[in-house]
Amino acid sequence: MAVVPDWVEREVDRIVGAWMATGPAGGVDRVAVRRQAEEAGRRAAADVAVGLQALLAADLDAQWTTPLEIIRAAVVYPTGVILRAGVPPVVRSSFEEERFPDDAYGLTPASLGAVDPSLVDPARAWGAAKAMAHKARHGRPPA
Repeated sequence: MAVVPDWVEREVDRIVGAWMATGPAGGVDRVAVRRQAEEAGRRAAADVAVGLQALLAADLDAQWTTPLEIIRAAVVYPTGVILRAGVPPVVRSSFEEERFPDDAYGLTPASLGAVDPSLVDPARAWGAAKAMAHKARHGRPPA
């Protein structure tokens, strides 16, 4: 998934940059953090690709998740880079803490469009196609 590395790098840069601008961030090597973000982005993309391939290869009734949830699981990659940079976790709502326990920085995307605008149309197409296939098979859309 080509947009995942950019998302990882963008989120790392946003959080580390904001922290450095507002507090004592001595000792942060931005070049090293950027390299770590690039590597994390490559690993995240590989994991997302495997997850999406498995999801799309599964029978309609055996699909256990959505493309968004697969990408959300990749939040551990930018989170790890940011943690290693020494940035303290941000304050999150109790809902966010319960729902996304591996996301110490509020990075979990609300939609595929939040990862990259180019994913909006494919996300809609996947949802519509899955609903139509479910209706064709079962006579009703999924609950």
